[in-house]
Amino acid sequence: MRCVTRDLLLKCVRLIILITSNHALRGSVAHISSIPLAPTIMISFPRKSLFRSVLLMAVLIASVSRQGFADYDADVIVYGSTPGGFCAAIAAAREGASVILLEPTRHVGAMSTGGLSHCDSNQMARSTVMGLFDEWHTRVVRDYTDRGLQAPYDPALKDQSRWTFEPHVAMRVTLRMLDEAGVKVLTERYLRSVTMDGPRITSLVTKDDSFTARVFVDGTYEGDLMAATGVDWTIGREGRAEYGESLAGKRYPKAKMAIDGFDSQGNLLPLVTTDDAGEEAAGDKNVMVYSFRLCLTENPDNRVPMPKPANYDPARFEIVRRALQAGERRVGFDLYPLPGGKLDGNNSIGGQFSLGLVGGGNDWHSADEAGRQAIWEAHKQYTLEFIHFLTTDPAVPDAIRNQYVKLGLCKDEFAGWDHFSPALYVRESRRMIGMHVISQRDILESPEQDDPIAVSSFPIDSHDCQRVAIKGGGVINEGTIFPVRRQNPKQGYAYHVPYRAIVPKPDQCDNLLVPVALSCTHVGISSLRIEGTWMIIGQSAGIAAATAAASDLAVQEIPYPQLRQRLIAQGQVLELPEVIELPPASGSIDPNGLPGIVLDDAAAKLNGEWAVSTNFKPHIGSGYRYCGEPGDKTKGDGSATATFRITVPESGEYELAMAYSAHETRATNVPVTVISGEHQQTVSVDQTVPLPSGQYFRPIGNVTLVSDVETVITITNRDTAGFVIVDAIRLLPKD
Repeated sequence: MRCVTRDLLLKCVRLIILITSNHALRGSVAHISSIPLAPTIMISFPRKSLFRSVLLMAVLIASVSRQGFADYDADVIVYGSTPGGFCAAIAAAREGASVILLEPTRHVGAMSTGGLSHCDSNQMARSTVMGLFDEWHTRVVRDYTDRGLQAPYDPALKDQSRWTFEPHVAMRVTLRMLDEAGVKVLTERYLRSVTMDGPRITSLVTKDDSFTARVFVDGTYEGDLMAATGVDWTIGREGRAEYGESLAGKRYPKAKMAIDGFDSQGNLLPLVTTDDAGEEAAGDKNVMVYSFRLCLTENPDNRVPMPKPANYDPARFEIVRRALQAGERRVGFDLYPLPGGKLDGNNSIGGQFSLGLVGGGNDWHSADEAGRQAIWEAHKQYTLEFIHFLTTDPAVPDAIRNQYVKLGLCKDEFAGWDHFSPALYVRESRRMIGMHVISQRDILESPEQDDPIAVSSFPIDSHDCQRVAIKGGGVINEGTIFPVRRQNPKQGYAYHVPYRAIVPKPDQCDNLLVPVALSCTHVGISSLRIEGTWMIIGQSAGIAAATAAASDLAVQEIPYPQLRQRLIAQGQVLELPEVIELPPASGSIDPNGLPGIVLDDAAAKLNGEWAVSTNFKPHIGSGYRYCGEPGDKTKGDGSATATFRITVPESGEYELAMAYSAHETRATNVPVTVISGEHQQTVSVDQTVPLPSGQYFRPIGNVTLVSDVETVITITNRDTAGFVIVDAIRLLPKD
């Protein structure tokens, strides 16, 4: 490994300039005789001879100019020290791999060590969240008890109690586990580029160094390494029809505020993001709000006064002022008690105005290092301004002001960041489009997978994505999904995370694993986006990375039985818990409330082998019929038929439309034949094509129908491969 870095070059140059430009330094060389130049290098300068010092510097500079950046090599390189990233690194190292963990910032551990100190696993089936997650929490508690302090919680009890800890304790435990595993941790290594040989990453280049490995793991919230390789990914929210998700598209569960969102010139007020939220069933590029998790205290012995924001403009909070004057009281943020007399401050998912800067994170994924720093600073500025508003503005009621006015930052936390939380809470960013996309259906309807690497069970839960000013009056927050979960106990529905969801398509990259920005929809990430889940998925990714490196296999080619054996050996739980309470049925569309002549599948005469399903939502009526098999290349013989008979009220031309759940497993050539009197027409329907945004039907052609005879519409499996879906047919008069 070459270990001369650009930092070394800069230090050498600065030292030569100082020495050669100031002879008075001759007597002071001893004071700079030992300067740290890199994490593993110390250079001792000769004290007796200025000439020898300068000569040594010249030699070093020449060496740097010849060698360039440092080169590192390992079996596995993990980029990003989020909880998913550092658990991947530890797990891979415990499997015997040499591992380097690269962190683009100077903070290791992201949210788990950066302020998120109330563990959200109280809403999960804790008996399934084991492995490194369970070990990490056991060590956190031991850190307290070994110092003679009371245990803040009991990780052996898998109940719904809150698990809370202090950030500096979380950091101490994290670094110790990395060190014990033999993971080399390098900070401030911001990704610049990757080199590829076909579908294989050969090296990763940061601003200072170059890294080679057999297998790479993207441990970032943003999927930065994944995106650099050219792997398919997406950002924002899908429409409801894309994956048949009833929770997709726009969401308006919060009450509209009876206030004006415009100023006197008709411009949007600050903190309002749009006056056009888009079609309700359509997707967009918005992500749920980012914020900080603040570590706060009222204890005067440990309290640092809350910093006053620079250039504070009260006009920025006019929309909040109007809401308060209209009687709105859901303004502020949540506070969770922590050990040490501290509090964890979090954006309130049910609040109208809170710590989340709505719309502020939409460009985070595409920003460079300087751009992200600017977005980070903008969120910090908003946070300080919002707290300043809450504690000083005359419009804020005393009951709200008194909750926050005594709070300050903690002297014993985040000293290197002026005691402010270092990690921005990136709740969602890029998401890979890999070999399997986890959607609402996988969580609520079909939770079992053939290749599980973890059990996830946090509720589907999204914070605001937009704040909308309504023309004519009113402001409403859009995008919230309040927790979709069981009622007793209040925890999410357990489901498998398949291995296929963390690997790219093999032709795109065959030595990359993506456990954090994994392959899922916005609805999917709304459940997966929790540190505990990312820790166990990251652990499984690390085991898979070590396995692929040791066997010289593409990550897609690892035999699942072999991987499963190693997952269980490292303490992972792969069996779903016993389900006591199932999700309520939803997503049914009443055909009687739709325009035109709607023929539901329940009205069809069926021949051959058809099955009934409600898996994909929304659907017309109580469900839909299907025949065929996924991936089946054998063409259908036409024995499965669904026949509708109808007499139309008037003769003429009609638009023929079809309802079905689009998916890659569907047939691409479903024949639909319409016979009405002397008129006969057959159209071929590709059921992999999504329905129009916000629509329940897709037009498939125009047909001529006669009113004085019976019209017969037949759907068959003749010459089809894959599933044939029959949900409903609609006829609309063209005039």
